[in-house]
Amino acid sequence: MKELLLYIAQNLVDSPDEVTVTERDEGDKTVYELRVASNDMGKVIGRHGKIAKEIRTLMRAMAQKQGRHISVDIMDTAE
Repeated sequence: MKELLLYIAQNLVDSPDEVTVTERDEGDKTVYELRVASNDMGKVIGRHGKIAKEIRTLMRAMAQKQGRHISVDIMDTAE
């Protein structure tokens, strides 16, 4: 799952080497923190958040197939 999110994000941005994904468990849910460079935030979020919504939808669908619950948080590398 982490590798899929990393692959998707790296192919959307101009600085793929600055993309990182960290994974943490919160009870029965796994939270993925996607960090990208400040100038790439718009590419990952998209107009009106459409790309971010589709990334989250795809990741949730993959997790559901595995019987897991996840969420994806998109963050700036400066945070």
